[in-house]
Amino acid sequence: MSLGRRKSQRQQELPRTPRHVFYERLNRLLAEHDFDAFLEELCSPYYTAVSGRPGVPPGVYFRMLLIGYFEGLDSQRSIAWRCADSFSLREFLGFKITESTPDHSSLTRIRKRLPLSVHNQVFTFVLKIDTEELSLTGLDIGVDSTMIEANAAMKSIVRKQTGEDWKEYLKRLMIEAGEIDQEDEPSDDDLRRFDRKRSKKGEKKVSNTEWESPADPDSRIVKMKDGRTHLGYKVEHVVDLETELILHAGVHHGTDHDTQTLVGNIVSAQVNLDEAETDAEIMNVVADKGYYKAEVLTQLQWMVLSAHIPEKSNAAKLSRLDSHYWSRLMNRLETRNRRGR
Repeated sequence: MSLGRRKSQRQQELPRTPRHVFYERLNRLLAEHDFDAFLEELCSPYYTAVSGRPGVPPGVYFRMLLIGYFEGLDSQRSIAWRCADSFSLREFLGFKITESTPDHSSLTRIRKRLPLSVHNQVFTFVLKIDTEELSLTGLDIGVDSTMIEANAAMKSIVRKQTGEDWKEYLKRLMIEAGEIDQEDEPSDDDLRRFDRKRSKKGEKKVSNTEWESPADPDSRIVKMKDGRTHLGYKVEHVVDLETELILHAGVHHGTDHDTQTLVGNIVSAQVNLDEAETDAEIMNVVADKGYYKAEVLTQLQWMVLSAHIPEKSNAAKLSRLDSHYWSRLMNRLETRNRRGR
């Protein structure tokens, strides 16, 4: 497949609708900095020179990724559907009303074709545009993380030592417990009842040291913020607090603690700023109490950074003590009142 090239202007055959002000301004900004020419030169080594039909232009692909970020879309299908449905987004991508926009399978092929290093260079290029337009110098950054679900499902996990899936594992435990014979085949209901019985005894454990997903070995078994257990990752963002500009977005194992990843992400954010050929330097770091650790504060001090991280308090413990104190006091008052009667 040869490299497709995005045309700057396309004549519309039908009456044009009012355009989206934000995307119109963004297109002008990208054109001022030769965004499409940069992408075509960057991606040309990953396409054939002349053979094959022209593919989706890199400018269209990366604009669709921007749309996914701006519109809060977390899948390629939703991005493709949104672009196909919106006249203003078609205008942003450079498609006529009568033309078909790329579908999700095209996005998948391009994502597999272009390595991560290309995406990182595009991120740096966009960051350079932002820093030039915003004139950033000394930065106060905020760091925070969240858990996201992996594409792999919990029911797909297998034991690392034996390769058993969850059903095979429960069947073996039932045989060892003497509840069924080797030739018996328990139903799903039997497995669920046995599993519930184990959980009541405190024996039900799913550890990352014993279980993994063959479809996504890098994912980890984690508890989400809503209390559900899933395979997931930890995503950590470094953001300029004044402009809300993302300086770095890191993806880590779901079991990595915040104190393990903070310093590395700050360094990556500064590297991105340096590669963007800007004089901006990180000066102050703001994070929540989950990042508080003496070793982390020492490292930030050695990096000549001012840390604003609240110390972990014993507020919950004190609250329990206060409630216990007031409960004892009320019991004493009630006892005294009964004696007085």
